[in-house]
Amino acid sequence: MNPEPNLHGLYVPLVTPFTDDLRLAPDALARLADEALSAGASGLVALGTTAETATLSAEERETVVRVCSAACRAHGAPLVVGVGTGDTAAAITALRELAARGDVAAALVPAPPYVRPGEAGTLAHFTALAEHGGLPLVVYDIPYRSGQTLGAGTIDALGRLPGVIGIKHATGAIDATTMELLGSPLPGFALLGGDDIVLSPLVAAGAHGGIVASANVRTADYAEMIALWRRGSAAPARVLGAELARLSAALFTEPNPTVIKGVLYAQNRIPSPAVRMPLLAASADAVHRAALLAGRPARDTARQRPSTGMPSRSATEVSAGPSGSATRVTA
Repeated sequence: MNPEPNLHGLYVPLVTPFTDDLRLAPDALARLADEALSAGASGLVALGTTAETATLSAEERETVVRVCSAACRAHGAPLVVGVGTGDTAAAITALRELAARGDVAAALVPAPPYVRPGEAGTLAHFTALAEHGGLPLVVYDIPYRSGQTLGAGTIDALGRLPGVIGIKHATGAIDATTMELLGSPLPGFALLGGDDIVLSPLVAAGAHGGIVASANVRTADYAEMIALWRRGSAAPARVLGAELARLSAALFTEPNPTVIKGVLYAQNRIPSPAVRMPLLAASADAVHRAALLAGRPARDTARQRPSTGMPSRSATEVSAGPSGSATRVTA
């Protein structure tokens, strides 16, 4: 029997809350981090795509990691931090800096984006990171962003590298490669779903959990759905999974994380739905549709959610403004 991977269950890649004038809102981030872990998330992901990391300054990135680390430390949960670059040497430097902190469990690292080094080059890249980075690695397989497809043989070779502890599988489908990986699991190697809409069938087929942007909303329900499948409670897992797939589809009707931020703002959980360019704030219609599906509070979080001290907002108060800022409209 294969040992349980170190990473399993639900990992929430947190959004980065901004103010209306696009400044970082660390207090709101701290609340989101605490809420996610209190609701049943196994851990957090900082500086992922959902965090708009490409738009953050070095100082802001440090603040995000510090805030998320404090929440994880308080809850005894692991923190995974995104490291995305097409430069192997720069990635090693970034990994060493994170490893020196002593509070990061692993790094989420995509195949070198845009470079498209081929599968042999990708394997060489991760081999160098594993040997010299000093931090456990989760491979981020997302070909529609990286431009690099990874076959089952390459993923198997990656999973055998010392220090590579899992993969975020976000290829856009459950296909033959997916089933080959699930059918021949490597000891201690976690397969985590990264395509929110198909998370339920992926966990049903044997995935260990997921890194799920949609779980910024209704965190407890996503955690429960994963737990139900892993306990073998298929009937309730299937019903909840179908419900959450509809929510995920609504949250991704416009570029991530714009709709998620709109819903969080409508729920009074962040001070603004603002995103930084080149993203533009989600349309009011998209936020309204998603907010209706997210309207039922996550089962285990309603009593625990602290007040932000801000007035409540309707789901139709958010629309795109100039330069990616937030403009409020009334229903």
